[in-house]
Amino acid sequence: MPLSASKLNVGDKYEEVVVDDLTRTQLVMYSGASGDYNPLHTDDLYAKEVAGYPGVFVHGMLSMGLTGKMLTNYVGDGRLTKFGVRFTNQVWPGDTLTSKATVIEIREDGGEHFVDLTLETINQDGKTVVTGSASARVDP
Repeated sequence: MPLSASKLNVGDKYEEVVVDDLTRTQLVMYSGASGDYNPLHTDDLYAKEVAGYPGVFVHGMLSMGLTGKMLTNYVGDGRLTKFGVRFTNQVWPGDTLTSKATVIEIREDGGEHFVDLTLETINQDGKTVVTGSASARVDP
């Protein structure tokens, strides 16, 4: 059911687990879907021995996409007008991610209603891995 401006309040929150125990298979699948085969995300030996990381890590855009999954589940398909993020920490295979949207403003512009949101995605340890903001059209 679409969000309604009349039923929203500043400070309202929506939260969901967007991935539970992220797998290396999901990294490879994302590489195929995105065309991004950077070995930092697909080759454990390269990530460790060449780049000095503990192992492969998740594509930033996959973290953004998982955050976007929560967002469209909340506001509905085809309603986003803005969506931007900042990657604050790396995401690793095995992580469980929870994304949260918080209403910061409900407004009207040109006869349409909008909700402005702050976004945060955290891992299983409570560490923030993505922050951002979004705006979406909502029903009156």
